[in-house]
Amino acid sequence: MASPPLTPIALALTVLGVILSQPSAPAFAGTTGKLAGRVIDQKKEPLPSANIVILGTMLGAVTDIDGYYTVLNIPPGTYDVQVRLIGYRAFTSKGVEVSTDQTTKLDATLEDESITTEAVVVTAQRPVVEVGLTSTVATVTDKEIKALPVQELQDIVNLQAGVVNGHFRGGRSGEVQYQVNGVSVNNVFDNSSTVRVDRSLIQEVQVITGTFDAEYGQAMSGVVNTVLKSGSETFTLDAEVLSGGFLYPNGGKRGLDFELRPSSTQNYQASISGPTGLPETFFLLNARRYVFDDYLVGARRFRPTDTSNFESQTPRPTGDGSEVPLAYSREWSGLAKITNRSIPAVEISYQALFNVIEGRRLGGAFSWRLNPDGRTIQKTTSYVHGIDWTHTVSASMFYTLSVRQNYFDYHDWLYDDLYDARYDSAGAPRSFNLLLDGAVVQGAEFSRYRQKTNTFLIKGSVTDQVTQSYQLKIGGEYMVSKMEFGTPGVIAAELQRSGTQVTEVLVRHVNEPPTYPGVQTYKPISGAGFVHNQIEWNDLTVRAGVRFEYFAPKAVVPGDLANPANSIQGAPPRPAVKATRKYSLAPRFGLSYPITTRSSIFFSYGHFYQLPKLGDMYANADYSRLALLQASVPDYGVMGNPDVKPEKTVQYEFGYKNAVTDFLGISVNLFYKDIRDLLGVAFIKTYTGAQYSRLDNIDFGNVTGFTLSIDQRRIGIVSTTLDYTWQMAQGNSSEPQEAANLAQAGFDPRPQQVPFNWDQRHTINATIQLSEPDNYAVSAILRFGGGQPYTPSLGSGFGSQIERNSGRKPDGFLVDLRFEKYFTLAGWNLSTFARVFNLLNATYFNGFVFQNTGSPDYSLTAVTDKNQLLDPTRYYAPRRIEIGLTLSSSQ
Repeated sequence: MASPPLTPIALALTVLGVILSQPSAPAFAGTTGKLAGRVIDQKKEPLPSANIVILGTMLGAVTDIDGYYTVLNIPPGTYDVQVRLIGYRAFTSKGVEVSTDQTTKLDATLEDESITTEAVVVTAQRPVVEVGLTSTVATVTDKEIKALPVQELQDIVNLQAGVVNGHFRGGRSGEVQYQVNGVSVNNVFDNSSTVRVDRSLIQEVQVITGTFDAEYGQAMSGVVNTVLKSGSETFTLDAEVLSGGFLYPNGGKRGLDFELRPSSTQNYQASISGPTGLPETFFLLNARRYVFDDYLVGARRFRPTDTSNFESQTPRPTGDGSEVPLAYSREWSGLAKITNRSIPAVEISYQALFNVIEGRRLGGAFSWRLNPDGRTIQKTTSYVHGIDWTHTVSASMFYTLSVRQNYFDYHDWLYDDLYDARYDSAGAPRSFNLLLDGAVVQGAEFSRYRQKTNTFLIKGSVTDQVTQSYQLKIGGEYMVSKMEFGTPGVIAAELQRSGTQVTEVLVRHVNEPPTYPGVQTYKPISGAGFVHNQIEWNDLTVRAGVRFEYFAPKAVVPGDLANPANSIQGAPPRPAVKATRKYSLAPRFGLSYPITTRSSIFFSYGHFYQLPKLGDMYANADYSRLALLQASVPDYGVMGNPDVKPEKTVQYEFGYKNAVTDFLGISVNLFYKDIRDLLGVAFIKTYTGAQYSRLDNIDFGNVTGFTLSIDQRRIGIVSTTLDYTWQMAQGNSSEPQEAANLAQAGFDPRPQQVPFNWDQRHTINATIQLSEPDNYAVSAILRFGGGQPYTPSLGSGFGSQIERNSGRKPDGFLVDLRFEKYFTLAGWNLSTFARVFNLLNATYFNGFVFQNTGSPDYSLTAVTDKNQLLDPTRYYAPRRIEIGLTLSSSQ
């Protein structure tokens, strides 16, 4: 008999027992790097027993008989490394950069003490290209992040080659694994990140857009691994404050009347770290308050409870006329982290990362410009917290164990209480037919939605540097989730007759399945294990591994799809059956081969599996609602399917890297992705000839492309980067329910290969930085995007639509700018800075277009599209300027 799944408390106690039973304990995957090299003398002879010390840490190694050494488990950052041996002058390399999951090479030649009396000191330089990588990996350090006009993690991710607004190399949204300190923070409901990460918390970010190692799972397109900062041995304080607003001319395409609002954006952030006073125990505390009012402003001329006369077209406004931002955000976020190293060779840390966000979204806001109080409010509370245990068993082995809770709670409604009397006083939204250009002048939004996910996760790995050239890593993870989502009560306006009097009243429907099912709860379980091998021999690098994944949906599906609700007379009833457990085995391989000391070619290949968004799989999965399905009548309300298989991508990548000079590097990568078993819509016939639609693994696609990246390290005061991506992303559907939507609209739903909605054929990202250390820094981000697809139409109505996604939107170009001036005052580091987003006040960047013109500016049916033509939100947000001040005690 199978054992029942562990409860979260039992799970934590089990892990604690494992930890306490160990004589000493590991470090976990995705948070540390490796330093390796060889020490020789001036005659090129190896020097055994030389000591390698990473200054300011307890990390180090001793060279073997052939002069080789390896230092494992190094947190990402910049270090000074010293090599010592009796009879030889010390060798120190300053500014050695170590990155997550990468090997930094550092060789040293020691001089005989009798020949020279001075220690040898050199300044290390990060290679202009990483010739040992077997796939496309972009590593962005905290120093680089600080110099760019970015605020959050997603801003950094979207700057990488092959990424188009969250889509990695042509994949669907939700195909990326987001990790914090090597552990997943994905919300299983939609595969998005549970938390938003501010740039002030980030030590390093790795963005993998190519193939990735077996230790990474539940992703088909890429991995984003964020390593957070930790406490230090000395007290440090960092703070930042900024304020700003939108700056744009009156009128123009947006038709906005400009009014200066210099505090519509506010950001207050502070971090403090240092020793706690306990032995070898350090802390980091960070808090951030973010206030944002979007550029679209309404006037409170009406209130939701107004009673205008719609028969005589007579408005009766009672509002105070005050100006109100139609979209806004109020956010609290932060990090608390404590680290203890009092046990020899062991590091234990606890961290808690949180967001509390409340606001109103911009989409759909324009219609409510005269009655802004009637719109729903969105609120998110999310946090990720847990314990990480790292133990270095020996100079060649370490292991890690992590226990986390990922919690996400989101709701979207106007009033917390479903029975709030203000709903009844307001009624449904109403507008005049002719007056005020269709603006809502009365009523409130009734929509109510909740999504909550609570996930407990255990992850561990063991890394063994078996020989100087061979490393083995073995690990696994186990995850239990409780997922709740749906409508916690429906408010419907219904007509009631009393004699000859007909009145509209509001009726509440709470948990009345199958029509009003309420909030649904599911508790899926998943697990994984992996083996990863890495060989680094004479600059030849081989990375190979395999990953096994398991998923238990813990749900039921119909026993007979032709009689889904067991309601067809004469058909033998079949009870619902359990959705089957799913298994997958994914091999991965990568090879980097040096052509010269400054260039290499690489090839990688892998199978990548990922469950579809669980919110799609489980939504509308109560088939009893099909009991009233009429013969020969189609039902396009797509039914969920918890029994679908994992989606699959087979990816190939071939690349060439070359350090042209010490300051100029070039990389060219070609890639191909074959995408199968995507979630799509299947049409099912019942025994009576009725038809309904159901999710299944029937969609497909493929992506072909290449990227060209150029990195010019600093010459004088100038440094630049440039990357260009060409890709062609095609498939039969851009989202799972597309076929059902086509069929319902009367179009041909049969599969055909068309460009995905995000198929941006040409993408260019460039950064330019002019800087002088401790004086000033100016940086700019330039982005160009080719037009994404849209579906043209001729006129309106049935038969007007031309072939799907056969048109192209206009190209777009954006420029963001940051300027910073540095000072010192009484031992403190100060700076003033300014950031400008959308410097050129561009109005368009792959947004909305009218289907009959392919332009956002005009429509061939201007009367029909009158309200849309008045809506400024169809354009890109206007120029925004922010000015701020930073203070730091850290060096």
